[in-house]
Amino acid sequence: MATDWTDRIRLRNLRYLLSLEQTRNLSHSATMLNTTQPGLSKWLKELEEDVGLTLFERHARGLVPTPHGQVMIEHARRVLSQLDRAAVDMMTLRDGVSGRVVIGASGAAASVAAPLAILRMGERMPELRVDLVEGTMDRLLILLAQGDLDVLIGRTSKQAHDHSQISSELLYVEPVDLVARPGHPLFAQKSIGWEDVERYRWIVWPRETPVRNALEAALASAGRKLPRNYIESNSVIANITLLTNSDAIGTASHRSTQMLSRLNLIRIVPVELQGFGSVSMYWRNDEIFPNTIERALDCIRDVTRYHEADEND
Repeated sequence: MATDWTDRIRLRNLRYLLSLEQTRNLSHSATMLNTTQPGLSKWLKELEEDVGLTLFERHARGLVPTPHGQVMIEHARRVLSQLDRAAVDMMTLRDGVSGRVVIGASGAAASVAAPLAILRMGERMPELRVDLVEGTMDRLLILLAQGDLDVLIGRTSKQAHDHSQISSELLYVEPVDLVARPGHPLFAQKSIGWEDVERYRWIVWPRETPVRNALEAALASAGRKLPRNYIESNSVIANITLLTNSDAIGTASHRSTQMLSRLNLIRIVPVELQGFGSVSMYWRNDEIFPNTIERALDCIRDVTRYHEADEND
């Protein structure tokens, strides 16, 4: 049952909270919100009295959200995000589209699984509008928790288990490959060993990303370490450009490697890696779960199973 303060709170109050969290300064937020600093300060004090908890600590350098305040801010962010989504969905329905699904994709999933899933959704739900958002797993998990994404496809992440409102399902497990451009000098050799690939600069994903962790585990199992001369990049397009225009060695998930090999952009360097990475899909445990999202999840399951069966034939 709602308490008195929830009955009195308004949408602009939620925006007040987000502004204070962003600026950490009453004066700056008051200017942004076109209100007065005394008025904003009074509103915050009254809200804290109504809630019965301190939401922001006051310091000489500004405001710092308390743990209670951070919870309130996250709820405010999600409510406003859902309203923004509602506005876009209503516009979509007005334009004659039957629904909308926003999919987030990271790394290998952005180049293979997500595009194939979107094509399958188009076959089964021709009137459905699908939006694709690419990014890193940490950023996409935040967007999913806020309600800005409906489904996320990406590397299996321990970080996702910190979100109690997010469910996940393992889609597939795949090896990690070393790759290079088709005309790389290595491919002119009769055999290729670790000493050969370590002579070149490597292109790797940033630290603590799932694919980087899988690579480092694979190197450790082979008794090797990452070469000192490497470039960190989380951009698939940038990595392809670097590989095709230099003698750098790259790392890629096996499904991505297969797709890029068919386009004659890269080749697998035949040095065996024992490491494996996994890809999962994630969605929120919402009380209202649209049928379109359930059908989108089914499409993702179907294309990953089909791709796996095709590989084994």
